[in-house]
Amino acid sequence: MKSKLIDLILSSANNENDVKTLENIFTLYEQLQFASNIKQIAEDLYTWLNETYNIDNVNFALFDINKNTREEILVRGEEFLLDDDLSCFFIINTHTNLNATVSFSATSKVHYHILQEKYDNIETAFFIISPIIQNGIIKKNFIESSSLDSVTKVYNRNYLIENLSKNLSLSKNKQRKIFFLMIGIDRFKAVIDEFNYDVGDKVLIELAKVIHSNINEFDMVARLNGDEFLVSLVNCNAQYQAEEIANKIMSDFANIEIIVDEETKQILKKTICIGFDTFDSEDEFTITDSIKNVDIALYEAKNKGRSQLFRFSDLRADDTIDLF
Repeated sequence: MKSKLIDLILSSANNENDVKTLENIFTLYEQLQFASNIKQIAEDLYTWLNETYNIDNVNFALFDINKNTREEILVRGEEFLLDDDLSCFFIINTHTNLNATVSFSATSKVHYHILQEKYDNIETAFFIISPIIQNGIIKKNFIESSSLDSVTKVYNRNYLIENLSKNLSLSKNKQRKIFFLMIGIDRFKAVIDEFNYDVGDKVLIELAKVIHSNINEFDMVARLNGDEFLVSLVNCNAQYQAEEIANKIMSDFANIEIIVDEETKQILKKTICIGFDTFDSEDEFTITDSIKNVDIALYEAKNKGRSQLFRFSDLRADDTIDLF
């Protein structure tokens, strides 16, 4: 690949078109340096391909060599197959476990032949920008490892609290109320004892999916220790709306069938309990106080049985709380 770049530089001394090609490549390089994340890198790369080579159909993805998984970062234009007669495929080796793959499809046979003539130039461009893509992937991995749970891909507790506190500060308390749900799986330890941790992870992942399917895009989910999830609902105007969401999460998850054995098709169904509390920015309590309250509420919900919703405000003075 280095030799193709050197050849392009040498030929540019006597070829005006090669000079323009180099200028286009380094314009892309400079543009990508200002990208804030891997998604923006993919967006800028698509724009460059579109404007320079009239390419409309693009797929930018990351392939994890260790896990043999693929994550789509950007998809533009019409769907196409990699073995189509009009498609091209590039692997950008980032020297990590994640390689970036860029595939695109020509709009016609004439367009495809033009792209084939320019293939070396496109490949050279990808070679030059590969360090920027590598840095984008490293940044993405760092952010995810410091803020996301590795199993369920929801946020961790610290990130959720930090994010909520920051938003409250920026909104200058215009966001008055936040409704908190603490969700715990009933008898989750029995799943581990009866089956294994892989099945336990399946249960956690399915619960995370159910939670996300019932909340707004601005609401947040964090996994705490073990089987507990903390949900912050910021778009509800009234307590009854938040409670409806909580009940819907309980009923939806109770209907989920989790396959624990692919050969026998053995099915596992679980239930959850939910603790509920309301944070009001006009009160003297902090977000941390509300999270402690909702944790106590979950404890009380589990004491009452399966599929229970308990409000912290309903806690009576004679209720016994023994968390230690």
